[in-house]
Amino acid sequence: MDEIIDQAMRPLADAVAEFIFFSVPVGDTELPLIVAWLIGGGLFFTLYLRFVNIRGFSHAIGLISGRYANDDDPGEISHFQALTTAVSGTVGIGNIAGVAVAISLGGPGATFWLITAGFLGMSTKFAECTLGLKYRQQHDDGSVSGGPMYYLEQGLRDRNLPRLGRALGTFYAAAMVIGCLGIGNMFQSNQAAAILIDVTGGASGPLGGQAWLIGIALAAAVALVIIGGIRSIASTTSRLVPGMAILYVAT
Repeated sequence: MDEIIDQAMRPLADAVAEFIFFSVPVGDTELPLIVAWLIGGGLFFTLYLRFVNIRGFSHAIGLISGRYANDDDPGEISHFQALTTAVSGTVGIGNIAGVAVAISLGGPGATFWLITAGFLGMSTKFAECTLGLKYRQQHDDGSVSGGPMYYLEQGLRDRNLPRLGRALGTFYAAAMVIGCLGIGNMFQSNQAAAILIDVTGGASGPLGGQAWLIGIALAAAVALVIIGGIRSIASTTSRLVPGMAILYVAT
């Protein structure tokens, strides 16, 4: 079963990866355009917002500690739950296995570039969250909808570019569906299954050749959380992420 699933999905995964990580030659190496775009965006926001990743750090700590909390403010989750929900979807395979791979391939110097990218990424995240709050929609039942698909459409509409905003918002929403399947669900569940099979005896163990069963179990566990919406997700992450963060830093 595992081999059948792999043969069916591999061509699609390879095609998507080739498109997303298209590279151009720079000196003696290849530079993926998406990396240049992310670094360029982070550098722009860092300079444009006058190093908000440094100036706003203490304020950010105050926010998640509840110093500015008000029960009458609109929204479905607390500041701390918003942080843990974001961290739960950010710190994972890339931050753990990816760092190990980068250092093993690039040496100690890779650490500098990892820190630089993270530093600039703080400014990008600030811009994203600010726009998400500014253009979020509050519904009559108290629920909230927001995200890039909303601020792309509404923000560009405010700048007299409604068609561009609608096109980009629609593209983002569609790309997220594909991205979640490829980067989140398939890759992370595959890594979890591979590790679980390895520690239980490998191919000759009880789970050898049964990775699809692990996938179904993971899908069911995730479904129990996300079907309840953002409140269920935030409640779960606020309990799991602190322990995950401590384990991450300690190891």
